[in-house]
Amino acid sequence: MHNILLNAHRGFAYLEILLVLLFVVALLITMFGQSGKVSSFLRKTTLFTMIFFHIQLLIGLVMLVGTSGFMSTISEIGMGGLMKNSDLRFTYIEHPFSMLIAAILMTVLNKKLKSADRISMGLVFLAVIAIALFCYALPHAKLFGI
Repeated sequence: MHNILLNAHRGFAYLEILLVLLFVVALLITMFGQSGKVSSFLRKTTLFTMIFFHIQLLIGLVMLVGTSGFMSTISEIGMGGLMKNSDLRFTYIEHPFSMLIAAILMTVLNKKLKSADRISMGLVFLAVIAIALFCYALPHAKLFGI
């Protein structure tokens, strides 16, 4: 079961990367090409990016609390050992919490863009933080073999 969830999580990660890139393009077009007027393209890309963030978050949480997840690692090496190991700390602490915050920010951004006629610097700042957290927490080495 863990391998199925892991492959689903990885597969959706590639889709999420494409959606984030599409979202960035839509945001740049809105900022510079349409004089700040929020388009339906931006609203739709924000919505789908948020939906995939939530799907990824749910799959990741199921994997995190699963049998080969966080609790079994803690029982084996302890929380101190987990925090001393940078790979395990990234996998079990930094990645999930950064992605959780990015999903929350995308949800707030989606809600605010639904009612906004023009994009504000606050919305752009919110989007930049969400994308930065996503890029930071993305396990590049596992996805791209770097």
